[in-house]
Amino acid sequence: MDEFSLQGKVAIVSGASRGIGRAIALRYARAGAKVVVSSRKLDGLQAVVQEIQAAAGEALPVQAHVGDAQAIETLVARTLETYGQVDILVNNAATNPHFGPILTADEGQWDKTFDTNTLGVFRACKAVAGHMQAQGGGKIINTVSVTGIQPAPGLGLYGVTKAAVIMLTKVLALELGHANIQVNAIAPGVIKTRMSQVLWDTPAIAEPLLQRLPLGHFGEPEDIAGLALYLASPASDYVTGAIFNVDGGMQVAFG
Repeated sequence: MDEFSLQGKVAIVSGASRGIGRAIALRYARAGAKVVVSSRKLDGLQAVVQEIQAAAGEALPVQAHVGDAQAIETLVARTLETYGQVDILVNNAATNPHFGPILTADEGQWDKTFDTNTLGVFRACKAVAGHMQAQGGGKIINTVSVTGIQPAPGLGLYGVTKAAVIMLTKVLALELGHANIQVNAIAPGVIKTRMSQVLWDTPAIAEPLLQRLPLGHFGEPEDIAGLALYLASPASDYVTGAIFNVDGGMQVAFG
């Protein structure tokens, strides 16, 4: 379906070495995009690039820590040097060094979590916005969390940083819409990734959640990739400033 094709597009996906980022990168490549995959470490990216190339796709690995403004500038510069454009930015990289009551988080954990989860998104958006404006438009997709909408036990600090990105998404949608740049966010529930393993792999936590979850099971990274494709494609050209829950009904049950 042409409206979901990414043929001729170039996408940057952060946090792409595994989990949700990897799934999105693979889906974009299958839809025809050239994909620049980034993360803090290069090793995991090579495996993703090999998967894309094995399926006749095209990808470029670039090591970049979203907590480093210069690394983000270099990531965008490498993208432009290699492909000459940047049409899609997926801000997926995140960290969660603190699990527990929010008042037990120290200031170092606050700084690290905000620097990666919130300022990292801002840095990347700022780095691509001018190029997208010059070429006539673009798509920015931010991975947030249902914990940024509804408080969750143990995930208070993480949720606060994601709530900030939700507002950043709306502000950028307002400010960049005139340039034909759509900015949206995806709010996953419990997805079976390494970062969220404590939630889905700890029976005392997982079982009560599953009992109330309308769909009765936790999500997989591929469950996020379909919506990410829609938000990157021409099918979503009139969608901006929206936050999409992909949570198996968690907001319905717990909201």
